[in-house]
Amino acid sequence: MPRRHLLQRTAAVVLGSTLVSAAWAQANANATTTNNGNSKFVDLETVRATLKEGKVPVFDIREPAEHATGVAAGARLLPMSQIGARLAEIPKDQPVLLMCNTQNRSRKVAEALWERGYTHVRYVQGGMSQWTANGWPKVPPTQR
Repeated sequence: MPRRHLLQRTAAVVLGSTLVSAAWAQANANATTTNNGNSKFVDLETVRATLKEGKVPVFDIREPAEHATGVAAGARLLPMSQIGARLAEIPKDQPVLLMCNTQNRSRKVAEALWERGYTHVRYVQGGMSQWTANGWPKVPPTQR
């Protein structure tokens, strides 16, 4: 590979890593540690901005019947009941946000993932029920 192409490719990788790091730094700055010192969550405003940027994956772990009521544009659909079979879809070495309806399931899944070494996982405080209460737009799951 010519040196010029190698330098361009290296610059693109470094830039991409920097952008993801900056997005994650912002999410971490807005993350809150709960009283057990382990559980971390992010607020909905952070998630909304993260979805717009598209740099950090946000997984909607609600079940298909819940997805049918609408999803946040940009969220990836990964029902909680399928996580065990689809675990490889969740990056272990980069930031990930989990969202359910209220935060109960996403917190439990985050805790289970932390035990398996997924240290960059955060759950979304308030979930889709708060998203809906805020009047924020939802899209059909086929248009995500």
